[in-house]
Amino acid sequence: MTYIVKDECVKCKFMDCIEVCPVDCFYEGENFLVIHPDECIDCGVCEPECPVDAIKPDTEDDPDGKWLAINSKYAEIWPNITVKGDPPPDREKYESETGKFEKYFSEKPGKGD
Repeated sequence: MTYIVKDECVKCKFMDCIEVCPVDCFYEGENFLVIHPDECIDCGVCEPECPVDAIKPDTEDDPDGKWLAINSKYAEIWPNITVKGDPPPDREKYESETGKFEKYFSEKPGKGD
């Protein structure tokens, strides 16, 4: 099992999860974070840190494995992030919205560390 980041993170990107990760397996996109599934040690300390409940075990992925595939793909090309940055200033506007990945996801990398 690994943990994955899902739709709730898009445009919110709180980053509370980053500094608690003991293996630094988070990678940063412009408006989304992902977990590298081959680096995650399944400790679960990141899951309760997310204020929008975007981090889940891969056993709670969509039936087609959508989120594991997204996390895997972008963890290979985005920069690693180990220090919490500033979340987007307009994040509260998007916190309760659903279907954000299809509407707002950006493939652009974030700044990383």
